[in-house]
Amino acid sequence: IPMCVLNEVKGMKLNMKKIVGISFACFFLDQLIKYIINEVISLERSVSVIGDFFRITYVRNYGAAFNILSGNRLFLIAIACITLFIIYYFLIKDHVNSTLEQVGYGLFIGGILGNLWDRMIHGYVIDYLDFRIFQVHMPIFNYADICICFGVFLCVLALLKEEMVWKKLQSKKKVED
Repeated sequence: IPMCVLNEVKGMKLNMKKIVGISFACFFLDQLIKYIINEVISLERSVSVIGDFFRITYVRNYGAAFNILSGNRLFLIAIACITLFIIYYFLIKDHVNSTLEQVGYGLFIGGILGNLWDRMIHGYVIDYLDFRIFQVHMPIFNYADICICFGVFLCVLALLKEEMVWKKLQSKKKVED
């Protein structure tokens, strides 16, 4: 077996270890926070952290973001599972991802798993981060949601960075020809 193939396989295994480690850390922290919220704050109760700007408010979300698709638990579970499969099969399996992609995928997967676990175990997602910005009450969300959003942002950033590098190489190749 050529050494370059062995190095690539080794890189893929290290790639998976990093993504799984980040995913597990996000999932664990998400579940720990939700456990604490559930134990310390009564349902629908709110605790002020920074005046009216930021509060911890324990709510149950039976839908997705902004409570859309409320009451469609099995559909949301299926979407999460399909998304996890697509991420793994098309973007991680047999790929050596950049550090930015590894962190992005790790956050994204960890966040999906955190909310998926809630839906499967409780039938709803525990949300608690409550912001009011300029008198506008934002939808209440959780740490897993932050991981999902930030993970997607990092993956898009990695894609844009890769695109810029590719374009730079193509323009350099044209100059050489």
